[in-house]
Amino acid sequence: MGDKRDIMRIATPARRRGIAMRTTICAGLCCGLLATAASAQSITDRFKNLFGGSSEPAPATVQGGAPASVAETDLTCPEVSVRIGASTYAVGLPGKTAAGNDLRYQATIGQTARACSISGGVITARIGIQGRVIAGPAGAPASVDVPLRVAVVQEGVSPKTVFTKAYQTNVAMDPQGNVPFSLVAEDVVYPAPPAAIGDSYVFYIGFDPQALKPAPRERAKKK
Repeated sequence: MGDKRDIMRIATPARRRGIAMRTTICAGLCCGLLATAASAQSITDRFKNLFGGSSEPAPATVQGGAPASVAETDLTCPEVSVRIGASTYAVGLPGKTAAGNDLRYQATIGQTARACSISGGVITARIGIQGRVIAGPAGAPASVDVPLRVAVVQEGVSPKTVFTKAYQTNVAMDPQGNVPFSLVAEDVVYPAPPAAIGDSYVFYIGFDPQALKPAPRERAKKK
């Protein structure tokens, strides 16, 4: 047994180099993992700062700031989903299709965020939307209006719209023709659903060109 211990204590130069190399590789991997975690954290922090909130659902609270009841904390802050066919908004020259050389500009949605709170059986949500407006070959105007819509929908066999509202934000274009935009809808309010169906709720967002059209005037009633 003594001979075996003596053999283990003796390390040849080649073996010492192998041990040193493995130690160096392990140290490098650890540093890489730490750097990756730090990078991911910084991206999350920048996203939070952009919307003044968090991309994660906020804890449910009741009026006065007290913790919500067990039934209320079962409620979730719905996921944000972009409506199919509403992820881009393209504008072309008057009377032309918004494509090719006739495209003036196009807006796209990049990131989203949401936060929810509950008080008196009513949920108030903040929905953040971030995207970009890119000029097309036909040239974009000095400023553009970006129309958006936010809706709360209870999904199921027959989807039910619980809340919907149109918003718009103005974007000043720059010479490069590639400008970010952001919008935070802070007035998304709807009745808190029973915990059993809370998971079927979805925050739908998307571009809605109809939001730029003036509301129709009410016809005067005949006397």
